[in-house]
Order: sequence, then C-alpha cells, then structure tokens
Amino acid sequence: MVVSPRYLRGNPSDKQFSNAVELAERAKIYCFGAEQEVGFFHEYRAGVDWVFVDHPSYHRPGTPYGDTFGAFGDNQFRFTLLCHAACEAPLVLPLGGFNYGEKCLFLANDWHAGLVPVLLAAKYRPYGVYKDARSLVVIHNLAHQGVEPAATYSNFGLPQGWYKALEWVFPTWARTHALDPGEAVNVLKSAIVTADRIVTVSQGYSWEITTPEGGYGLNELLSSRKIVISGITNGIDGNEWDPSTDEHLPCHYSIHDLSAKVQCKIALQKELGLPVRSDCPLIGFIGRLDYQKGVDIILTGIPELLQDDVQFVMLGSGEKQYEDWMRQLEEVYKDKFRGWVGFNVPISHRITAGCDILVMPSRFEPCGLNQLYAMRYGTIPVVHSTGGLRDTVQTFDPYAKEGSGEGTGWAFSPLSKESLLATLRIAVGTYKEHKPSWEGLMKRGMERDSSWDKAATQYEQVFEWAFIDPPYAG
Repeated sequence: MVVSPRYLRGNPSDKQFSNAVELAERAKIYCFGAEQEVGFFHEYRAGVDWVFVDHPSYHRPGTPYGDTFGAFGDNQFRFTLLCHAACEAPLVLPLGGFNYGEKCLFLANDWHAGLVPVLLAAKYRPYGVYKDARSLVVIHNLAHQGVEPAATYSNFGLPQGWYKALEWVFPTWARTHALDPGEAVNVLKSAIVTADRIVTVSQGYSWEITTPEGGYGLNELLSSRKIVISGITNGIDGNEWDPSTDEHLPCHYSIHDLSAKVQCKIALQKELGLPVRSDCPLIGFIGRLDYQKGVDIILTGIPELLQDDVQFVMLGSGEKQYEDWMRQLEEVYKDKFRGWVGFNVPISHRITAGCDILVMPSRFEPCGLNQLYAMRYGTIPVVHSTGGLRDTVQTFDPYAKEGSGEGTGWAFSPLSKESLLATLRIAVGTYKEHKPSWEGLMKRGMERDSSWDKAATQYEQVFEWAFIDPPYAG
C-alpha cells in the first residue's frame, strides 16, 4: 500500500487521480486541538494499492510543499494529518475486501512522514495495536527536518509524555536573540529516535550524516544508531529512461549501436540555436539553481571554460540571481552557451542524450539521479566526490585492465572552480584525443545496473532485519 495526499492543483496534473475511487470509509483524527476528518480514494495500479488521503488542505496550486512565495505555512498541519491517516489506513480500509491489518511494515519518507514511527509507539502500541508492526524512516535529505516552535508540540495529537522524542534545542549561535531559549520540536529527529531501521539513499550519505559536516545537528544521534542505518542507492525507471525507446528523442540508439547519439546532439544544437558542430564537446547541467547544487561554482567558471572550444547548456530554475546570471551569460556567449530557465521534461531527456558530458558539482548529494540518467544514455558524468555521486561514478583510469581502462566518469575534489575546470578539461581532452577510451566510458556507463530491481533486493533485506528485534517501545 502507498499512502499519499490527494494533491489537487487545478491543472492537468489532477488527471493522475482520475482512476481513483472514493471509499466510503472516513477517519476522524484528533490533532491541532480539534477533530479532523479525512477521506480516502483508492486505485489498484500495477499490483499496488494506492491510497490517497483527501482533505481541503491538499487542494491548492503549487508543489506538495509550497509555491512561488515559499513553503506553505500550514505544512505541519498537512503532514501531521497525513501521518495519522497513514496509520489508520491499514486498520480501516477494506481493500480487495480485507483490511491489511496490524502486522505491517511502515516505510516513512523524510520528515513529512516522520510522525508515523512516533505514533506507532505512542498512540497505538500502549493499547495493544500494531504491537507486531515495524517502521523504517528513509532520509532523502537531512537538511529538511520539520522544525517548528516548541509550543506547537500539542498540535501533533501525541501524549504529553512523548515531548522528549521531538525535543530540539538550537545551539546558541543559531538563536534569534540573547533571551531566546532555542527550544523547538523536530519531526525528523523523532523518527530517527523511534524507527526500527533507518535508510539513506546511498551508502556514502549514510556515513556523511554521522559527521558534523553532514549531520545538520543530528550527527551524534545518528552515530548512536549507526548499527541500524543502511545506505541503498535509488534506482531509476528503465522504461522512462531508455535511449533506445525514449519518446522525447529525435532518434534512438543503444549500447550496441551508438551512431544515432551524435544525431541527438545535432538536433539539440539546432533546437537551442547553437552552431551545429558534431565535433565540439557539449557540456550540460540539469537541476535546481541553488547553492547546494554548486551552481555558483559553474557560473563563476563559465567565462574561463568558454575560452576553450566547448559548448555549454544549462536547464533549471531556482534562485533569481542564478536565473539572471544564466540569461546574462547567454547574451555574452551567443555561440557557446544556452540557459533554459524553468523545467521541461522533454528537453531534459534531449539534453541528457545530446550532451557529451553532464556536470554535477553539488556541495552535498544524498543520491543524485541525473548522473544515473546520464550514464544510461552514454553521457559522461563529471561530479563532485560527495554522497551518492561518489558512490555511483567511478573515476576513469585509462591504464587499468591492461590498458583497456575502467571507470564511468570523473569525480573531483575539493569543490572549487579550479578543480572543476581542471577535471572538465581532462574529460574534454579525452573526448577529443582518445575516442576509443571515450567509447569505453560510454559503454561502461550504459552497462551499469541502476534499476530499482537491484535496490529492491537490498530493501527486502532491511525489511527482514527490521523484524528481528522487538519494536521501539519508548
């Protein structure tokens, strides 16, 4: 069973719920000082029960978390409601004529579902419900923790004695003024305390979150629970991301016949208005335009990089300063640079296929998907050596295996303009002067197994481990 809010945005994306049927069952939930009522919609799709929690707070334009003005002010309410409803769903919904029952494994993603492990321990187990259930929390990005003022604890609908599970005190330097006690509640912290197992989205990130640099204040707590932490790299959808069948590409290619990849490059150059030069290295970036993604490193290095014989294309949206910077660079380097402000799924596929190199200088990256897409499409990733990027991109060694070479790209460190430019120039030099080595890089990346089947096998092992020990009891 997958439980998610029924997000209605008043746009074509609402069609994704068109096959979901409203159920007669409703749940009354006590939180935020009053009784709240939610409905449920159900769709059985591809062998999975999809349950959509319905409430007016999920009906608004924007993303699940906010809009152009920032994060929604009632997110604590919206996701508290989701967590309560997710705990009720296996008990009250007769899907296929039967309830799922109490022996469940709850997999809670990030702080938004982080109350689920706490609710199991505080609201249900004391009354003999869910005594055989277990919970996992999956951390996709530790920087987002669901922190709110301590006075909002009563909103969660938890017994008063469970405040310590959510208690959070900001360090002195992070407080707003000298008299600020820094007291808060932290939803993700409570999930880390009460979950039976913890999973991160790469092996490298599972270590990084236990360090002061990557732990965002939770490193000591996570270190104390490192015996139950596992790192599993996300998979990609091999049907959506397949250069031999991709509906967004002008022509198709595969590991057995790479000849059409250059045609994708030429088509991309024409579409973006760049000079059509099949021999010119085309470098791409796809992602959010913000500090985490290292966009400032790219943009400060672009003027020097474009002195070389290369072309560069960027796709993304985010901070206005970076969007404006992209527009300005396009004006200055009309024959070498294109910046597409916004996000467009078809063009992201065409950039992934048409570029020779994809750059990802993220300051931290729990998993990263674009480097996996790039390798699947025979595009060589150049990444900062951090988190999931370090786990998935093996730096090219031309002398390995008796000169046949190994590796799927380049991972550089430290994170600096100089290091990025030096690595890109090595990649460009390999592209121009060592074609057999470049083809080997492409094919090794395309051969890499980045499927969800591989990740699912690892998750199943963690599920087994979760049931070995007794559940968290407080």
